[in-house]
Amino acid sequence: MNKNINKLFDLKQIKLFSYTQFENYLQVINSELDGGKRVVAHFADTTTDNSTDTSTDTNDGPTKFTTLFTILSDDKNCKLDVYQAAIPFTAIPFSYPSITTTYPQMHMFEREVYEEFNIRPIGHPALKAVRAKLNNDHLQIEGDEIHEVAVGPVHAGIIEPGHFRFQCHGEKVFHLEISLGYQHRGIEKQLLVGPHPKNIYQIECVAGDTTIGHTWAYCENIETLSSPPTQVSTYSNLLRALMLELERLANHVGDLGALANDVGFLPTSSYCGRIRGDYLNLTAYICGNRFGRSMLRPKLPNLNNSHGTNFFLSDLQIEYIKGKLEEIYRDTIGATNLLWKNSTVLSRFENTGIVNYQSSIDLGLVGVAARAAGVHLDCRKSYQQNLCSHYDKLEIATCNTGDVWARAFVRKTEIDQSVKLIKLILSDLKIQNKKMHKNSTSNFPLIYSICKSLKKKFVP
Repeated sequence: MNKNINKLFDLKQIKLFSYTQFENYLQVINSELDGGKRVVAHFADTTTDNSTDTSTDTNDGPTKFTTLFTILSDDKNCKLDVYQAAIPFTAIPFSYPSITTTYPQMHMFEREVYEEFNIRPIGHPALKAVRAKLNNDHLQIEGDEIHEVAVGPVHAGIIEPGHFRFQCHGEKVFHLEISLGYQHRGIEKQLLVGPHPKNIYQIECVAGDTTIGHTWAYCENIETLSSPPTQVSTYSNLLRALMLELERLANHVGDLGALANDVGFLPTSSYCGRIRGDYLNLTAYICGNRFGRSMLRPKLPNLNNSHGTNFFLSDLQIEYIKGKLEEIYRDTIGATNLLWKNSTVLSRFENTGIVNYQSSIDLGLVGVAARAAGVHLDCRKSYQQNLCSHYDKLEIATCNTGDVWARAFVRKTEIDQSVKLIKLILSDLKIQNKKMHKNSTSNFPLIYSICKSLKKKFVP
């Protein structure tokens, strides 16, 4: 059934395919994918609360079930379709015809469900565990002059553990296999027993480069689940969008620097490393943390001090950010333009690592990789347009060559777009400041406090 994103609904409202209807479940999923929908998630959960299928109940009470959930995105209509199918514990291990054989975007989803719940997709082209401790079966290519390069799981940089196996012939990479799962923090399981005050801090640390993105999604979930559901003010949504665009700027600049470093072009690599820090410092100027931690918080009902953000911007701060943004953006253009003017860089970028449009659709790609192959998809425009009016007017940056050059160019274009969006958002924030008429402490000529320390008194 169709559901708009961030709308609260009961699982009982979604059609549940029973064990005897599992073939119908597969037919529906295959039919929807054939119609152009995209897999967002496919996972399983264990439950005993399944009143719709009592055919397998025992004398001991209701049978435990493993319920499969499949969430598909209808990108054209900006809606999500949710489907579920119940498999009784007594039928596990369970097998079914793999969806991956026809729709490769289900590849990793089916492997993970198989690993965790012993539900086997028959005919899966590479069925094995996803997690590192169980995954020792690496694909090997045989032939003259074929060599294997193993990297990790311990890396020299700051990235988390991951093992990579390259099957190479000279400089050509025929196959790359990635093994992850070396580091588990148990965040997902801790979130399931929430909401708890510590959850927001865990969400902020899921991935350091996406603190704002993940926290915004979490805040929307909590706000929707609240009773009654809460609505965040226009001002707070503008602040959230501002922080998101600053985060995107830092990531895009950092990625362009990393691409330059990968081909040994040190000028852009060095400049972008410093410029990324400048964008992060702008984030710290707003909330005190370079990654935006402590900025976003869920707006809770019946709490007057709950706004959706922990900080506000004065007109003076807005003007400072505008001026600093112009300065950093000017440096960004200068550093990144070096890439497009260097023939050596272009020769390494062009026609390298090509992912064409059809492959992107088949694999269900999103983000920069998809847009670089010509896929018009950006969730800010499709699923977040009601949160910031400027997202509705966003022009999605795309290319059609699908190579490294295209992915770099999309990043460069999205940098330009983010700067324009931030300028519009800052202007709107100034207008909102005039409407809010918040109480200001500037009416008081003097404020002081006394605090006893170990050595002397402080008068801040």
